[in-house]
Amino acid sequence: MRVGVLTGGGDCPGLNAVIRAVVRKGVTQHGFEFIGFRDGWKGPLEGITMELGIDQCRGILPRGGTILGSSRTNPFKIENGVERIKDNLAKEGVDALVAIGGEDTLGVATKLADLGVHVVGVPKTIDNDLSGTDFTFGFDTAVNIATEAIDRLHTTAESHHRVLVVEVMGRHAGWIALHAGIAGGASMVLIPEQPFDIEEVCVQVQKRFESRYAPILVVSEGAVPKEGGDMTLVSGELDAFGHVRLGGIGDRIAKEIEQRTGAEARAVVLGHIQRGGTPTAFDRWLATRFGLQAIDAVADGDFGTMMALRGTSIARVPLSEGTAELKLVSPSEYAEAQVFFG
Repeated sequence: MRVGVLTGGGDCPGLNAVIRAVVRKGVTQHGFEFIGFRDGWKGPLEGITMELGIDQCRGILPRGGTILGSSRTNPFKIENGVERIKDNLAKEGVDALVAIGGEDTLGVATKLADLGVHVVGVPKTIDNDLSGTDFTFGFDTAVNIATEAIDRLHTTAESHHRVLVVEVMGRHAGWIALHAGIAGGASMVLIPEQPFDIEEVCVQVQKRFESRYAPILVVSEGAVPKEGGDMTLVSGELDAFGHVRLGGIGDRIAKEIEQRTGAEARAVVLGHIQRGGTPTAFDRWLATRFGLQAIDAVADGDFGTMMALRGTSIARVPLSEGTAELKLVSPSEYAEAQVFFG
């Protein structure tokens, strides 16, 4: 069997670990051949490939990013996109495809599976917002990076009696902010699932100063105010999946705090730092297990499925289930962080 592999969407730590596991087990235990498709769905769409075997996968386990490259190409937005993909897969003699990606990449995989393409999915997103799996790889690394940044910012905040607003990724789900905020001892966490009251934020800021400690607020990029607010945009342009670029909510909140309380406030935007660099041990472990199970699904002909972490086991779930809805922070989970506000 000849198997194609692609990585789509935003890069994240652990992608190379999946590729390595898929290829290593596929070659040594199943006798498969592999071909890499470059730059997400652009690869099979345009026939852009690279050699992919055990030699190409040596030494990539601790590397961030993806040796296959990535993009946000959506073949369903391109004329004859599906037909071109099917033609290129046939031209390359590809019998099955392993697609590694998040909501958008696996959404395309779901539609292609419904149209008869033999595809198996591996979930990836630092936002941890895919409903079909307990955790996605990349998330643990992002949380650790954000937590380290918060730890470092505490000393600056204390030294200058300054409010620091740390903006982290999280378009619709606040998992990174929640986990990093709790782990980093933040005095407040603001997430998309719970619209915030800026007056209440300022009250908590003043309470924190009264305790002789400086406030650190952790804010998801998609956080919104309760009254008349919306997501803060970097630009109004949409990508191929209809998403706008978010950013700037941290700066907006810092200015409001400074204006309303008189306290000096600064915003720190972590941005792409969260998705770069070497993956944590947990993400290497999870990504490797996803890869091992994904190639077994290919060998079993169990197409249209996605790998999912359920407890400590890897399960196969329908692709449609894995991408059906976003996994959001519940009120009870947010309440755990609220204990430490102020």
